[in-house]
Amino acid sequence: NWDSLPHPPGNTMDGSGSNHTTDSEDTLFDIQVLIPVTIVCILLFLLGVTGNVITVLVFKRYKDMRSTVNMYLSSMAVSDILIFLGMPSDLYRIWKYKPYFFGDFTCKFLVYLSETCTYCTILHITAVSVERYLAICFPLKAKIMITKRRVKVVIVLLWIFAVTTAGPILFLYGVEHPPGSQPEESMECKYREQSAQSGLLQIMTWVSTIYFFIPVFILSLLYGLICKTLWSNKHGIRGPTGGSRGKHHKQTVKMLAVVVTSFVLCWLPFHIGRILFAWAGLGANLYEVTQYFNLTSMVLFYLSASINPMLYNIMSQKYRAATGKILKTRNSLQSRSITQSEPSSLDRTMLTSFN
Repeated sequence: NWDSLPHPPGNTMDGSGSNHTTDSEDTLFDIQVLIPVTIVCILLFLLGVTGNVITVLVFKRYKDMRSTVNMYLSSMAVSDILIFLGMPSDLYRIWKYKPYFFGDFTCKFLVYLSETCTYCTILHITAVSVERYLAICFPLKAKIMITKRRVKVVIVLLWIFAVTTAGPILFLYGVEHPPGSQPEESMECKYREQSAQSGLLQIMTWVSTIYFFIPVFILSLLYGLICKTLWSNKHGIRGPTGGSRGKHHKQTVKMLAVVVTSFVLCWLPFHIGRILFAWAGLGANLYEVTQYFNLTSMVLFYLSASINPMLYNIMSQKYRAATGKILKTRNSLQSRSITQSEPSSLDRTMLTSFN
């Protein structure tokens, strides 16, 4: 979230409407706000990292869980884990935005990593939705087109595209200090003044926002077509095999639709905040609104990175069983050799995707 905590102007307006100087406090928010936000973020960090690591282990350990859909979800879990690397820096900045002691490289890298993972997640969600559209609306073509090898290639290309398109961020951010000030006291990880004055920062803000809204439009269109096809085929599927296939498609689409919805709800305020940030120069009152709006967006940003494993547990009995199996194994390290020597009934009952 590379612009969720932009550099504050010299003066802002507090809740009573009186002017105060933020530079003397070196913090953007009241302690009554910072403490609960920090606690929530730490909880999201623990849940998100643990849940996404378990997701990767589930897909890696059980071969029958390695469907093409789950390959995308596993790659998304890796992206979500990487997102949490930026949380310590974000928490530091909301508590004390200056001086920034972690160096220019760390500032650039964390901002770049966050943006890359943001792009990567939405590209994965779009790709897996396109796959489900093909599998449901064009099942015969999908059997030929969609293979695990091709999905692996697509995933690699998605990561390369995300890494490349996020590249300009490296030139927009860095550690700077106001002219005439002491660097050891006023260093900040923020957008470079030159990028703001040249308009490059605003351009990248709008490009990144479009990067979000265009895929959301595509996702809405795809799931509309999928629902239409499933509704049309509701009475057209005959026999136990067809009925099972239809039920499988509906459950998979239902789970993915919930994931997409949670993604949009969590990240929509984040991108609205970017638009407001682009207009923050209109006045101090608007600036203060954008700060609290962006603080909320930051929490939702990390919620988005931690919520998917929770959704999988709620909607998938098979995922719950696999998660319980892994947790039980880790809590019983002394009997690990005995457990591994016994045939796993779970491996025989796993389906190729969440049902």
